[in-house]
Amino acid sequence: MQKNKNLVKAINKNVRSSPRKINNLLKNIRGKKVDIAIRDLSFARQRIASEIKKTVQSAVANAENNNQYDIDNLYIKEAFVGKSIVLKRFRARAKGRAAAIRKPYSNLTIILSENISKGKEIHGSKS
Repeated sequence: MQKNKNLVKAINKNVRSSPRKINNLLKNIRGKKVDIAIRDLSFARQRIASEIKKTVQSAVANAENNNQYDIDNLYIKEAFVGKSIVLKRFRARAKGRAAAIRKPYSNLTIILSENISKGKEIHGSKS
């Protein structure tokens, strides 16, 4: 099996938000061209959209500087999030009790790929 050479990755570790909230934004940008994804993240209302936008821009910079890809042909091949550490805090409650507060962190991964051209790209066909 041939390993795909035209992939570029950017990882943002310990992002201060839960994976569930981040995944809602990642669903919207998967498969889109990079410039459209950055535009969508710029106008998203969620606080964490700026962190995701930074990670996408980092992946674009990696593609441009390390692999000399044309940034006009880049698209988001994969975007996923995983759990990281959980900060545990406690809030005082009535009658001497305590309630746990969990503050989760996430690891965000963006993988870009270069779309060579519309005519050459083959999806699943044998030739």
